[in-house]
Amino acid sequence: MVIIKQLEKDDWLEVFNVMHELRPHLTETTYLELLNEMELQGYKMFALYEEDVLVAVTGVSIITNLYYGRHVYVYDLVTTNSKRSKGYGEKLLSYLENWGKENDCETIALSSALFRTDAHRFYEHKMNYEKPSFVFKKTLQ
Repeated sequence: MVIIKQLEKDDWLEVFNVMHELRPHLTETTYLELLNEMELQGYKMFALYEEDVLVAVTGVSIITNLYYGRHVYVYDLVTTNSKRSKGYGEKLLSYLENWGKENDCETIALSSALFRTDAHRFYEHKMNYEKPSFVFKKTLQ
């Protein structure tokens, strides 16, 4: 049985190991510090469990801008390595799409690292997402 639930602060550390697979640069301390700040900006986490075993985690915010209007932005989406390609990412992303509709969002959007070609195939071919742009960044020192 698959269950998806919105996580509370008390759950954040429980999902760190799965999130760490996507964000290996984070320590537990940095992860919790960032989450505390992000929560103030509307960041929410959801987890997918199968038979009470954590399988996938996502982090999202509802934001508004001029090009997407009110939308869900998926900052993090990861299925634990041993459970990939079993439909969990699809279930979690579909859940977010419905959650966005329930929260009056017009769109759902995300960005994916260039090297994650398997993820790109999943988003484009399995989930029918468009690739409307490139994301550019510059580290400020």
